[in-house]
Amino acid sequence: MLKKKLFTVITAGLITSNAFAGASLLNTSYDIARELFATINPAFIIDYKEKTGKDVTVKQSHAGTSKQARSILQGLQADLVTFNQVKDIQVLADNGFVNKNWQSRLANNASPYYSLPAFLVRSGNPKNITSWADLARSDVDVVFPNPKTSGNARYTYLSAYAYAVEKFGKGQQADDFVSKVFSRVKVFDTGGRGATTTFTDRQLGDVLVTFEAEVMNIISTEGADKYERIVPKASLKAEFPVSVVDKIAKKKGTYKEATAYVNFLYSKKGQEIIAKFNNRVNHPVISKKYAKNFPDVRLIQVKKFFGGWDAVKKEHFAKGAKLDTIFKNRRKFK
Repeated sequence: MLKKKLFTVITAGLITSNAFAGASLLNTSYDIARELFATINPAFIIDYKEKTGKDVTVKQSHAGTSKQARSILQGLQADLVTFNQVKDIQVLADNGFVNKNWQSRLANNASPYYSLPAFLVRSGNPKNITSWADLARSDVDVVFPNPKTSGNARYTYLSAYAYAVEKFGKGQQADDFVSKVFSRVKVFDTGGRGATTTFTDRQLGDVLVTFEAEVMNIISTEGADKYERIVPKASLKAEFPVSVVDKIAKKKGTYKEATAYVNFLYSKKGQEIIAKFNNRVNHPVISKKYAKNFPDVRLIQVKKFFGGWDAVKKEHFAKGAKLDTIFKNRRKFK
């Protein structure tokens, strides 16, 4: 089972590296990044020791990033965050936990890597699923998590919506298309890893929509004889923003170590690890080295297409907004 294969380094949802070190960091991250950071943490520990002569411990927490942000606001002592949505760090900045200029402190708007929603299908692609249009077909059963709880799923929702607007124009036809896609979803899990388990372990659905990195990691773990990757011609660019949680790190006296950690993610060593876990990176040398792993895709930008995350929140994710309407209307297409 995928869960058993991937979770061998995890105990009670918390990953700890170098448990006997001095200064301790808590990195609070998104649902499907467990294996990535279980590999990054010991590499950072070694790198930090070589550069400073000091020891450090890194602990890891994983869940949907909106949930993680709420946990920090409610008292979780996170030194840094590695999220999959800008808005979930921005809410920390709005509440005084993160510096207001957090996106300008690091390159690429504080996103050291990126991915995009892609499709995982069963071997041979028996339903011939190749595009967003196929997700609305009556003979296709779809799996992706709930956009109300999962940043992963919000990218899927926005990708499908962008496809519909480009094809039909903004209006009822676009809304109906996305409602049809939602009507085909077998299970709305709360997070990306839950959706993976539904598709791979429970064997539900014809297609799993998740980050391309997760798709490729599943194939490498489960076998190319079982699953295939389908990358649509256009998809939403999913950025993975990071930040020190200034208020907490300064209070705990770990600001220097937390800053070193987020900077390590941009280093050649860090980017190499990130790319090995099938994420797209910006480092010119590492990006070129792994370019053959990633097909060309037209990346839709949240800022350019939707007007930014504040506009997305207001139009799509606020109470009573577009997403609530889509959920309500999906019933008429079942």
